[in-house]
Amino acid sequence: MSEGRSTLTLIRAYDKPVQFGFGIAPEADAHLQRAARLVTHREASLAALIDAREAAPGQVETLVAMFKLLFYQGKIAKAESLVRESLTKAALQGGFPSDWHQLDRDSAQWREPRGPARLYLYSLKALAFIRLRQDDREGAREILDTIALIDPEDNVGANVIRELHTGIERDDRYG
Repeated sequence: MSEGRSTLTLIRAYDKPVQFGFGIAPEADAHLQRAARLVTHREASLAALIDAREAAPGQVETLVAMFKLLFYQGKIAKAESLVRESLTKAALQGGFPSDWHQLDRDSAQWREPRGPARLYLYSLKALAFIRLRQDDREGAREILDTIALIDPEDNVGANVIRELHTGIERDDRYG
């Protein structure tokens, strides 16, 4: 992992708390931890996610955690809705355009390891993965190209999605 790269994961190691982000309101984090513990119990997990959102409605980190959990539960449409909401909120908080087509290297402080720009990049990476899941390869490629432009150091790990995209394209060409 390169210096300055923040991680937002849902990996539970030795039953320790899950790191969903930085600066999450304690009440919201408690609900997110409950959702992570209940991830295989869809309804209970969803209720905990809703509680987290209500506890910190303006906090993008909560939306990121929510869309990750929903994605892992196979609720792609709901996850995509939250990804789009997180993109909008992060852009508003960061003072840059929410439309990724309008972004360039100077639109925001993309290298900052925390804050709205990083959460935006992370959410944009998630949208690229969702596009792949929806078999919208061109849409995924366009998003990945934008991420490469604004995050050339790949601080959010979008190259993993790009490699997946490349592998899918190669498999289609060569069977």
